This record gives sequence, C-alpha cells and structure tokens, in this order.
Amino acid sequence: MRVRGVARKSGALFRAFPQHMAKTAEKNDRQAWLRGPRGSCSLPPAKQERVRRLVLLGAPGVGKGTQAELLCGSLGTCQLSTGDVFRAAKALTPDELSPALKAALDCMRRGELVPDDTVLAMVSERAGCLRCGGGFLLDGFPRTVPQAEALERLLEKEGVKLDAVVSYELPIEQVVARLSGRRTCGGCKTVFHVDARPPKRAGICDHCGANLYQREDDRAESIRVRMAAYVTSTAPLQEFYRRRGLLISISAEGTPETIFGRTMDALGKC
Repeated sequence: MRVRGVARKSGALFRAFPQHMAKTAEKNDRQAWLRGPRGSCSLPPAKQERVRRLVLLGAPGVGKGTQAELLCGSLGTCQLSTGDVFRAAKALTPDELSPALKAALDCMRRGELVPDDTVLAMVSERAGCLRCGGGFLLDGFPRTVPQAEALERLLEKEGVKLDAVVSYELPIEQVVARLSGRRTCGGCKTVFHVDARPPKRAGICDHCGANLYQREDDRAESIRVRMAAYVTSTAPLQEFYRRRGLLISISAEGTPETIFGRTMDALGKC
C-alpha cells in the first residue's frame, strides 16, 4: 500500500536507470511464482554480477512497494509477493488451484487470516523461484517469527541463503500523515493525495468529475490501530533477523530516490 503521488515520483528515477536495468524488470514475468508448479516464466533471468536474495519489511505507507520496484529494476531480482499470488489465484479455475491456494482463498473469503502452515505450503510449492539464478525479493512473507523459522528451514533445504532483510522505518505520525491524506474518487476509484498528488479542484476527481472521499481505513484513528498491530507483530520478527546479522534498517523519510540510495548503499556493505 503506498501513496500514488510517491509512486509517481519514483517513475522518473526508474526511467533514469540504464536501459538494461529496465529491460531486466520487464523480463521477470513471475508466471512460475504467480501460478505455482503449473506455471513457467517465459524468459530466463538475466545474468547478474551478484545474485541478491532479500526479504523486505515495512508498514503500510512507508513506500515499500515503490522501493521493491526500484530494487528489482536495479538488481535484476524477481519480486516474490505473496499478496500477488493470492490476487492472481482469484482468477484461476478451481482445477488450477493447488490445495494450499484453495485453503488460503477459503480463509480469505471467510475474512480469516491465512494460517502460517498454509502460507508456507504455498511458498514451498514455488521453491524453484527461491532457487532462481536471478535472485529474489520476498515481499509479504515472512510476517511472523514462526514463518521466518519455516522459511529458514526451507531455504536451507534448497541450498539457498538470505543476503539481507531490509526493514523500512518511518515514525508513526509520518505514516498517519501520508495515509490520512489520501482521497478516493467515488466514481472511477482513482486515488489522490492532498499533498503528494492533489486534484486540480479540491474534492473533485480530475478524470471523471466525481466527488472524492476519505476511506474509513484512511482515517487517522484507523491507521494508528493498524500501525500498533503491525509494530506488535513485526518487532519480534525484526529481532529474529537482527540476531542472525541480516537486518538492515532503512529510514523511509525523504524522496523515493533518497530512500533507494540509502538502500543500495547499505546493501553494498553486506
């Protein structure tokens, strides 16, 4: 989840990358990741001077999605997002669903959290993506210490090691300011931001002329509740990776370009 205005700023940086970096990002179609054992990527990963295997952590509103795009474009890795798998699974026919994906979708339809063992089973089905010669960037998994322990065992089994766990940090009040400034069009659902991407006319969508509104999830009080839950669940996970010498904390203050520069500098030291 990210502010559209922030994502738009990152476009200029992404286009400024050397051409081969942009092409690398386009080649990583992730069909093997999105479809599981029945899927295969149409093109092999480009050869990299150094293969990177990373986990990304970050609360909603810190711009983690933007940084994931930039990192994949620069490093040539694939973004392995568990959220993308679940979204793609909704478009599959019942006979195309693995038992793990079917169980996950059933949980989601009931409004329940997907259990750790189900998420791990889904990731395990895609172990080939973890062994991929282009490297990977895991996004959305692990979310808990038990998931991290299970991932550690899976990677050991596959003969793969993590290089780093990048955690994007931003003071809660700044997260609240970013997310509470979002406004959604009641017609075409375009998302604006009162500061980062304001409409031409206050409260009116630039595209369809419908009124903009603030989603309940974007109200300051709702954001603080979500952030408190995130901090509670993520603190033990950060400590887990800190003890293993893998955690890299990156300040998410500033422009996407600045944050990306900090990330690359930190990765260059590990």
